[in-house]
Amino acid sequence: MSEEKQLQVLRQRIDEFDCEIQDLINQRVKVAKQIAEVKTLSGSECFYRPEREARILRTIIERNQGPLSDDDIARLFREIMSVSLAAQASIKVAFLGPEGTYTHNAALKHFGHSVKCLSLPTIDEAFHAVEKRQAHYGIVPVENSTEGVVTHTLDMFFDSSLKICGEVLLRVRHQLVSNAESLGHVEKVLAHGQSLAQCRRWLMTNLPSVEMMATSSNAEAAEQAALNSNLAAIASSAAAEIYGVKVLIADIEDDADNTTRFLIVGNTEAEPSGDDKTSLLVSSQNKPGALYRLLEPMAIHGVSMTRIESRPSRKGLWDYVFFIDIEGHAKERRVSEVLSELENEAALVKLLGAYPRAVL
Repeated sequence: MSEEKQLQVLRQRIDEFDCEIQDLINQRVKVAKQIAEVKTLSGSECFYRPEREARILRTIIERNQGPLSDDDIARLFREIMSVSLAAQASIKVAFLGPEGTYTHNAALKHFGHSVKCLSLPTIDEAFHAVEKRQAHYGIVPVENSTEGVVTHTLDMFFDSSLKICGEVLLRVRHQLVSNAESLGHVEKVLAHGQSLAQCRRWLMTNLPSVEMMATSSNAEAAEQAALNSNLAAIASSAAAEIYGVKVLIADIEDDADNTTRFLIVGNTEAEPSGDDKTSLLVSSQNKPGALYRLLEPMAIHGVSMTRIESRPSRKGLWDYVFFIDIEGHAKERRVSEVLSELENEAALVKLLGAYPRAVL
């Protein structure tokens, strides 16, 4: 068989697969619409179920045999689920903007491109938009593997009624973007303060005498760099594309595994998915051994703590509260037993949310 004939046969098979895939996706969306009708008749307004989506993605990854990677297959199905969700209801997600920030990228990774995204300039406004029902969900950064916790996000949970209903892990790749002819023509580098810190060694080695200036976001920095060829910005590839500025040097982050964790906040709670986390705000009583007694129930019941952060309580000098993440869902027996014992020991226990662990 000639090469042209072989290619013709193979391309015909691809065309047949495309027809099957298209038909199956449309059938899936039709069923999603039927689910929406059933929910509407029963009075339910909750169309997004984070625990179900997490279970679907885990199953997809478990049965994946390639040649697509787990990341690729999960991303494809995330978009299919996003289209199906949009067919059920119009979902709006508030994010720390502007468009092109890593928070925006995280929102699209988690919800897909079929949701409506609401760009807001501060973490406070993202919370308030969800509290006021101007958005169904919000997404905010909470910690970075290099620079640590985002304290402002934690502080918002002191008074907010919102629940954490999901998390996103985003591998952060910083690009040096500029319309300068070369690195030698760059006179100033703009970026968010955390991004400057995450690229500190690279900047000191390659641009030791160039001025660094912090901006409110990397997207804003990219927008300014697009207007002045003497400026460079640290930003994502998406921001470079959005604001029309070229990538001068790719992947300048100091840590190759640089990852930021984001939280999804909303007015509804997630049900158990089989692989979950529970986040708590705990205030200890001011007496010797108080922190030890707070942590003791976790050891007794075999519940692992994945993170603990202390923050000033705002109620007294040197008085602190603790933000704690533990493995398991609050409705699981061993976790509920820990919570019950904590409530007896702590001055305050606030359940911030129980939610699926990030799939990828």
